[in-house]
Amino acid sequence: MSATRAAAPPERRPAAVDDRPAERRGGSTLLRHLAVVVIAGLLLVGASYTVEPFRNFQLATVAAYLCATAGLTVLTGLNGQLSLGHGALMATGAYTVAFCQSAFADRGMTGQWLLPISLGVAILTTVALGAVIGVAAARLRGPYLAGVTLAVAVVVPALTVTFDGVFNGEQGLSVPVEPPPLALGPYFPYERWQLWLTGAATLLALLLLANLVRSRYGRTFRAVRDDEVAARLAGIHVARTQVLAFVVSAATAGLGGALLAVLAQSVSPGAFSLTLSLFLLMAVVIGGLGRLAGAVWGAILLVALPDLTHSVTELVTLSPAVAQRLEGNLPLAIFGITLIVVMIAAPGGVQGLLSRLGRALLTRWRSRRS
Repeated sequence: MSATRAAAPPERRPAAVDDRPAERRGGSTLLRHLAVVVIAGLLLVGASYTVEPFRNFQLATVAAYLCATAGLTVLTGLNGQLSLGHGALMATGAYTVAFCQSAFADRGMTGQWLLPISLGVAILTTVALGAVIGVAAARLRGPYLAGVTLAVAVVVPALTVTFDGVFNGEQGLSVPVEPPPLALGPYFPYERWQLWLTGAATLLALLLLANLVRSRYGRTFRAVRDDEVAARLAGIHVARTQVLAFVVSAATAGLGGALLAVLAQSVSPGAFSLTLSLFLLMAVVIGGLGRLAGAVWGAILLVALPDLTHSVTELVTLSPAVAQRLEGNLPLAIFGITLIVVMIAAPGGVQGLLSRLGRALLTRWRSRRS
């Protein structure tokens, strides 16, 4: 018996176990995320000096959409709640920032500090709406949840048309925005300033989301997504967790809509139709559901799709009536085809495919070294 015990290999602790205190793990995660955000910010500033003004505007639009796709990734990918109404949440943030900026302009108030206040009010307003929807969504499952959010996507733009005395109907509202600060120079390009503004807001939102995902709240989100019964037995308040996920997602969607309104300097119900909600959901699925990096690919696709559609229609000679019909339906068709192809070829989305390729290349490199 003693010889058997002596021959037995010593017990080893699993290499994956991290025995550091939770405070140290959280601190290192925060520092890592801060480093990524700083590097991304520097790259964004450098890119703003090397591309033409229109590309700066496109990058700024990608940043605005990224707020919405990142929030929807947290809601659907990490918490398992299907939302078809994020376009309406973006509209709420856009109209709120329009009202705030117009009120400041009517009172003769000027200054760069007014826009952050308007963005904050837009986020709070969208959070309030998201909390109301989230409480209702926490009681629903599957198609019933999708039906409620779908109704929100239809009702909110319709309200802006019905109460045209407040929202100015289909023509929408203007969004007064201050020019770039004089400290940047009298000839500083406005599109570059737009990119800096939206990029800073988006990177801050992504920093908060990334830390939320890696925190205990992110773990509870995933636990509820995987098995609500097991999560409830583990002591997790399922309904409260679902409402919190919806509120966080609504806040980022409101910020994204507000930034889009600032970029366009106007807001109208046509910009936040049901099609936008469908595009947002398909974008996060194509990019990689459950991954914040996948939300980046989804936002890029949302901006690149109109250019792709325009290029396709230019290659084919069509009658004006057919071209007008395709202009509204072709983007949705291209999105649908792309979604089908990605789900067949790469079920984990673009980011999942890139992750698998990276692991395969790393494995091959290690095998060659050994």
